[in-house]
Amino acid sequence: MKSFAKVNIFLKITGTQGNYHLIASRFMLIKNLFDKIEFREKKQKKDEFELIGNFGCQTESNTIYKVYQKLLAYTNSKKLRDFFSFHKIVVEKNIPEFAGLGGGSSNAGTFLNMCNDRLKLNLTKDELAKIGADVGADIPFFVYGFESANVFGVGEIVKKFDEKPLNLEIITPKIESDTKAVYQNYRKNYIETIDENLANNLLKLTSKEILENYKATILNDLLNPSSDLSPKLKGYQKKNWFFSGSGSSFFRLKIKE
Repeated sequence: MKSFAKVNIFLKITGTQGNYHLIASRFMLIKNLFDKIEFREKKQKKDEFELIGNFGCQTESNTIYKVYQKLLAYTNSKKLRDFFSFHKIVVEKNIPEFAGLGGGSSNAGTFLNMCNDRLKLNLTKDELAKIGADVGADIPFFVYGFESANVFGVGEIVKKFDEKPLNLEIITPKIESDTKAVYQNYRKNYIETIDENLANNLLKLTSKEILENYKATILNDLLNPSSDLSPKLKGYQKKNWFFSGSGSSFFRLKIKE
C-alpha cells in the first residue's frame, strides 16, 4: 500500500499547551512521493515483531512499531498479535527522513489503516487517529487520508479542505532537521511572534492563493528557528520556494515548461 508524503502549505504556531505547541496548518498529500508498505508471510512463526526497511532508527523507536503497541493495547486483539507472529512488515522507503515530509507519520497512519482493513478490527477513523496521535502529532492526518486538510491543536484535529491538488516540486537538502530542537528554539526565541489573526485568515484561502500571495518566512513559523540551528538552510531560501514542517525540505508550485 502506498504511504504518501505531505507538505505544510503553511504552519503557524497559535499557542502552547504544556510542552506542546498548538498549530494551525494546511497539510497537503504529495501523491508522486510515497513509500510502499506490505505484509509478507514469515518462513516460520516468530513472536518477534519484524519490520524490514531502510530506517534511520531501531525498530523500538520506529513509529510503525509504536502504533502497533498502542493498537494492541487499545484492542487487546489476539488476531492482531497472532497475525504478526506469522507476518512481517516490509517498507520500501522513498520519502527522505528528518525532512518535514511526514514519512514516519505517514508509515504509521498507513499501517493503522492496513491493520484495521486486513484484520477487520472495525475501528473508526476517529479511533485510529486517536491511537496515532498518542505516538505522533502528524499521524491523524495520514489516517484520514484527505488530500488537503486544515490541521489544529497539536495535530489531532483534522478537517478536510476541498480544493484542487497542486503540482508541486520538492527539494530536500542533505540536512537532517531535529524537530524537537526546532520547536525548543521557537519557544525560546520566537514565541512573541504568534499571529493568530493571520493563521485564521490563511485557513480560509486555497493553497494556490496562499503560495501566490505570501512569503515563505511568513507562512512557516519554523523556518527561522530551523535556519538558526542549520545555517546551510539559508542557501535554499529562494523566491517562491516554501518550507515544509520543521524542514529540511522546500517546495514550490511546479513551473510549466
